[in-house]
Formats: sequence, C-alpha cells, structure tokens
Amino acid sequence: MKPPDNYVINHHIPKEREGTYYTLPFPISEGLERVSVTYSYEGGVVDLGLMNAEKKFLGWSGSDKATVFVGPWASTPGYLMTEITAHPCEWHIIVGAYKIPDGGLDVRYEITYTPQRPRWLTGDLHIHSDASDGQHDIPTLAKRAKKKNLDFIAIANHNNYSENLTLPKIPDLTLIPAVEWTHYRGHMNFFGVPAPFENFIANTQEEMLELIAGAKKKDALVSVNHPKDPGCPYLWENTDCFDMVEVWNAPMRKSNMEAISWWHNLLLQGKKIPLVGGSDYHRDYHPALLAHPVTRVFAKSPSSWDILEALRNGHAYVAATPKGVELDLRCETAMMGDTIHWREGLELTISAKGMGVGMEVQLVTSEGVAHTWKPGQLPARVAVLPSWQFAYIIVIRHLFRFCRVAAISNPVFFINWD
Repeated sequence: MKPPDNYVINHHIPKEREGTYYTLPFPISEGLERVSVTYSYEGGVVDLGLMNAEKKFLGWSGSDKATVFVGPWASTPGYLMTEITAHPCEWHIIVGAYKIPDGGLDVRYEITYTPQRPRWLTGDLHIHSDASDGQHDIPTLAKRAKKKNLDFIAIANHNNYSENLTLPKIPDLTLIPAVEWTHYRGHMNFFGVPAPFENFIANTQEEMLELIAGAKKKDALVSVNHPKDPGCPYLWENTDCFDMVEVWNAPMRKSNMEAISWWHNLLLQGKKIPLVGGSDYHRDYHPALLAHPVTRVFAKSPSSWDILEALRNGHAYVAATPKGVELDLRCETAMMGDTIHWREGLELTISAKGMGVGMEVQLVTSEGVAHTWKPGQLPARVAVLPSWQFAYIIVIRHLFRFCRVAAISNPVFFINWD
C-alpha cells in the first residue's frame, strides 16, 4: 500500500456527533520522513489530533492549527517526534466534533507525504559541554547550533559519557552520542554508542587496543583527534585502530596542515580512511569557535545512524564554516569515499561553489597535485590516470604570505586490474 503524494478525505460530520471524539483512518507507507495533515471547513469548530497504527496518541492541537506534521526529526509543537513506519499501515486522524451546525459540517483533510531522501547535512563533530571542561549545557549548545543552521552535533566530553544516557530529542537537530577518549598519548572520539567503555583506563598499547576493540564491538565509530597538535598529539604506534582522522581541529593552523599531510601518507599506504573535522569548542571568547570548521555529510537521512554510516563510508568533506565552500567530487556513479575500477576514458567531475577571492582548488592524487583552478573555472572534468590510487580536492586560500585550507574532501579511490 503506497499512498500518493497526497491523500484527501472529504468527511461529513452530522449534527448528532457534536460533542464526541472519533477517528478516521488514512494510509501510510514505508520510507517516509514526514506526514502532514491540513484540514479546512466553514462554520462550527472541529478539533484535530493524530494516532499511529496502534492508536498510540501522537499529538493534539485542538482547533488552533490548520496544519500539523509528524516525523522522526521534527514535529509540530504538541506532537511527538516519532519514527513513522517500516511497513505499510494505517494511521488515524482524531476528529473532535466540538461545535457542529444544524445540517452537519463538511471537513476536508489533505494528507501530504514526504519521502526519505539522501541530502547534504552540516554539523560539528567535536564539542564540549559543562559536563567536562566546556562552558555551556546541552540545551544552550543545541540552541546555538540551530542558530548556526547546523543539522547535527556531537558533544564529546573527556572520558565522560553521562550525558549520552539522557540526550534530549531536539527538532531539526540530531545529537550524536560521543565521548572523547582522552589519554596522555592521544585523543580519540567514539561516536554512536552512549557508553562505549566501562572505564577509560589504558596504560599500554595492548590495553588501548583492547579498549577500542570493545567500543567497536558495540558499533562505535572511532576518530583520532588532532593527531599533530603539539599539546596532545597522537603518540601510539598503531595506525589501524581508528576509523577516521580529524584532520581539521579548531582554527586552521600548522598542526592541522601537518595532520592533513599525515592522513595523506596513510592513504599512500593503502589505508582508505576518511577525514573529518571538528571545532573542539569549549567556551566563548576562545579561538575555537562553534561550527568552525564543519563536516558536511551526504546521508540517507538525518538519523544518527545514517550520518555515522555516511562518515564511515567517507561521504563527507570539511569546510571552514557552515557558509563555506561547497565541494562536489564524483566519478560516474562514485562519490567521495567510494572506490571505482579504472578504465580508459574514466573522468572525475569537480565542483566548488562559493569560492572567494584568493582561493584556489587543487586536485590532489597519489602522485601529487594534478590540476589547479581559480574561482570561476569550475566545474571541470579531468581524465583519471591509470597510475592514480586516489584523488581528492582541497581549497587553498592565499592571504598575503599565508596559505590556509578553506575546504577539503574525502578521496575517490581507484582500482586498476591491468
């Protein structure tokens, strides 16, 4: 049972039903992320509410709102944020026949269905709250994140996951459970699991690997943070235990440039490891600003699971700000993070929107910088050489004598069977 883009119920309420409540069914299919109900009538007063397939109460707005909606990531105030369905079923409109004129009342209900769709989402993967050494609580951080038009945030406190156990549901903002495992030999973010470990203590590399293995067994996604920061660099010998590299931490600076170079060398070793970025925001009036940088993710939905799965697959890039340069790197059906088999005539498509004065786009491959473009010279198509192992794009901003990264993508990887 697949409903159309909209579904209409023309319903007559007889006078004798005045002062009663009852329900009207309407169809629901799988694969939806929002259901909206709009109703209209002339004269009288009719109240509105919704129930799901099990007739569980989803919300009530009386006669205050002509349109209401429900979805897993946002709902009309007074209605629950809820998963819609994994299979076809029927939901129910609650009809409140409050004041019905003589002769009855005709009411038109129009149900609109919004299907799930992949889209680019913008977020900050490294924030601290007052549960560790940050200034603000989660409601304040969430309010500020929404003001900056972020779609998701990860509040990763040092060795502390207490807040993950009671994360709030906030409309149009996904809160990803996270912990920054903080060790004297390096920091790592564990994403997606409220309590990734029972205790954080590890004094040897073997204990470190055992701790990470335990977190991964719970499906945690692990990122090594600021690996070249002079104050807390990554000093462990193992480079196989983490899933991602935070190449851009807080303001772009020398240690981030070194982290990008380190990540590039991991790629040259054959490690298909995605990059991410995070602000490491702690407090106001500090160089580390919320949403500077951001990670943009191409995810199936705004759910925490789908965002993390996209990060795991490398379907992401890092930009300086939410309004920063927008990158796109594709090779036929493959996007950044994907692997494609090389063949004669294979081409990359490169796009960078929102470039400013002094910016330059570089196509970086396993053999070095292959092409460069100035503002206005993109989009472009580039033939893929059979010797390339991977290719990614990086946007450099030249400011006086300084060069800074403005955006950087994950690579497209190539396999050559020749």
